[in-house]
Amino acid sequence: MADSAETFDLITMGRVGVDIYPLQTGVPLPRVESFGKFLGGSPTNVAVAAARLGRTAAVITRTGDDPFGTYVHEALKEFGVDDRWVTPVAAYPTPVTFCEIFPPDDFPLYFYRQPKAPDLEIHPGELDLDAVRRARIFWMTGTGLSAEPSRTATLAALEARNKAGEAPAATVFDLDWRPMFWKEGAGDDPAEARTYYTEAMRHATVAVGNIDECEIATGVREPRACAQALLDAGVELAVVKQGPAGVLAVHRDGTTAEVPPVPVDVVNGLGAGDAFGGSLCHGLLAGWDLEKTVRYANAAGAIVASRLACSSAMPTAAELDALIARG
Repeated sequence: MADSAETFDLITMGRVGVDIYPLQTGVPLPRVESFGKFLGGSPTNVAVAAARLGRTAAVITRTGDDPFGTYVHEALKEFGVDDRWVTPVAAYPTPVTFCEIFPPDDFPLYFYRQPKAPDLEIHPGELDLDAVRRARIFWMTGTGLSAEPSRTATLAALEARNKAGEAPAATVFDLDWRPMFWKEGAGDDPAEARTYYTEAMRHATVAVGNIDECEIATGVREPRACAQALLDAGVELAVVKQGPAGVLAVHRDGTTAEVPPVPVDVVNGLGAGDAFGGSLCHGLLAGWDLEKTVRYANAAGAIVASRLACSSAMPTAAELDALIARG
């Protein structure tokens, strides 16, 4: 992968694909007649969300050497996300993901990542570790730990962050538990995955996840216990997403923020977490206090949940400011 002397606000690493979403809501997939095509993959969407807020962002990932791979490059450029570290894998197709949309809270996902997703074929020797070190925020996910060589590459990137000269803004571990992705890698035993999660948390400064993901990482479910367990594992900031109960964020210095959910008419909740992540990075980069950062991230998630798409639905700063101003 190409070297660069440029310093990015955010570099994300991991999953990419094409989302094929129904254009009708409340219709089972066998009866859907029309679909929309969107850029997908959680860390990719986080980069898009941050770029929409004016941040410089890049993605480290891999696609198939196929038309959908071409589409990924075109979409990234359209969203203002640098694609220099997005490379093709001839052996595997670019993944696609279908979903069903049953608002307000049922959005089944169907991942087509067989026989193996190209984004799990990131090799350690291909990484531009100098760029990873320089990035103000580096964002990786649990899925990146699910199979080799992605696992070793992800851990190598995390270790490189520890050797950064100037202290970066954050190294974020999106806990991102997808058990179906582990079955062909390390097995789908949560205890086995927890071993790799524990190693990653030794290098990360921020951990973000919902209650189920926090349980995979720590073995506990109660939100405050989850946050404390994440802090004990090595991070400085634990962000626990609780769905209808809002978000709990606890910093090692004792600062705590509890933010209730923003009420919206949900259309598709699948991209809300990625919008939350991009806005969380924006707040961390801006040096905002914890409550403001989490409140903005929560608002970003709400806006995307009220829209059909994920990547193209990411809000602008003006939209976020307007929603926050309305209380």
